[in-house]
Amino acid sequence: MTQHKTAFASILCLLLFTQTAAAFDISKMTENQRAAFRAEIRAYLLDNPEVIYEAVDILQQRQAQTETQRDLELVENNSAAIFADGYSYVGGNTEGDITLVEFVDYKCGYCRKAHSEVEELLARDGNIKLIIKEFPILGESSITSAQFAIAVQQLYGNEAYKAAHDILISFKGNTTPSALGRIATALNLDKDSILNHMNTDSVIAVIQQNRALGQIMEITGTPTFVLNDEILRGFVPADALVKMVTDKRR
Repeated sequence: MTQHKTAFASILCLLLFTQTAAAFDISKMTENQRAAFRAEIRAYLLDNPEVIYEAVDILQQRQAQTETQRDLELVENNSAAIFADGYSYVGGNTEGDITLVEFVDYKCGYCRKAHSEVEELLARDGNIKLIIKEFPILGESSITSAQFAIAVQQLYGNEAYKAAHDILISFKGNTTPSALGRIATALNLDKDSILNHMNTDSVIAVIQQNRALGQIMEITGTPTFVLNDEILRGFVPADALVKMVTDKRR
């Protein structure tokens, strides 16, 4: 192993000093130099395979840093659409010092799992604003559910929307007109007005705008959260959310 290290260093030094340019240019190596160089690199890596893992770790760290910076820029550049679009549900503590935005699909299993975690977070903290964005991506049933929820909100307001949302997130049946009509009746809402409103331009526009924002934000799955300036892609348990919120306040 020591021989390979010494030979590797010697060849590299020789190559560096024999090039006409100050910088090392592998394209200017002779065939013999290139073959020797490759052989020593291979031998060195075989003798020191941990170097590969170290390089991968550094690469992953750099990629994570790049992604974090990219997410920060995405949130900053789209803050109005994320936090103040004028149509998404706003709940929790509307004057809270922390804002949690959730992109949700009612047919997403992890969204259903996340629902109770978010509710626990809101109950434990009490100073968090919650914004819910309808983001149906899992087929027609997802779209129908989102249209129903948006129609409820537009016709009856945020309180009725949240009640419908809580039912839809745990509803496992087919979202047929009759099933949605029963949900409306259970909420003491006029089912016909809601069903008739579901396909209106104003409802469809909300979904289209959320999808457009999701594309800009590089959101490809649900649930996706925005916690103040940070994007959280995927399910996050309540304890982890509590810790993240605590860190945001420091």
